[in-house]
Amino acid sequence: MDVDAWLLTVAASPWALLGMAALVFADAFLVVVPGETAVTAFGALAAAHGVPTLGGVMLVAAGAAFAGDLCCYLLGRAVGVERWRWMRGPRVRAALDGARSRLERNAAAVLFTARFVPFARLAVNLAAGAARLSPPRYLGVAALAATAWAAYQAVIGAVVAALVPGRAGVAVLVSIVLAVGIGAGIDVVAARRARRRALRG
Repeated sequence: MDVDAWLLTVAASPWALLGMAALVFADAFLVVVPGETAVTAFGALAAAHGVPTLGGVMLVAAGAAFAGDLCCYLLGRAVGVERWRWMRGPRVRAALDGARSRLERNAAAVLFTARFVPFARLAVNLAAGAARLSPPRYLGVAALAATAWAAYQAVIGAVVAALVPGRAGVAVLVSIVLAVGIGAGIDVVAARRARRRALRG
């Protein structure tokens, strides 16, 4: 079986979107889980093969992303951000403190943009819960952010597949590399901005 035929088999599986959803959900807690790349790859498969549908990929990814972020928020609300040892490490502590201070200034914008930055996503949602940010306010912004993130990731894959017609394997590979590159770029920019804010005090 060639790569394209194998990818079509994967895409047509009734378990395909469930597997993608599991990766996206876990990605809310563990930044090493490839949630973004899974959504991008399925976006490419949707455009190349028509299964699963692009709308289905976006809907499932948005639901899983929202559920993962909500669980982080509830975790922060229930246990705070100091109970476990990993929360007290210098890097995590700095990220959580920075997230909390930014949430106090502009919660909606910070919650929305953090969904696109893997490590910031975890810190901001935990900090929002620990700060007991109003649930109705949190839920609205988190749902909007998850939907925008899912659409963005899936469309990257779909656009690449449209530019490389008839080569699903190539489209998936290129879209994953592109998604990883964009994610790394966002991480670098976010880290530089955080350092500048720290220097300004």
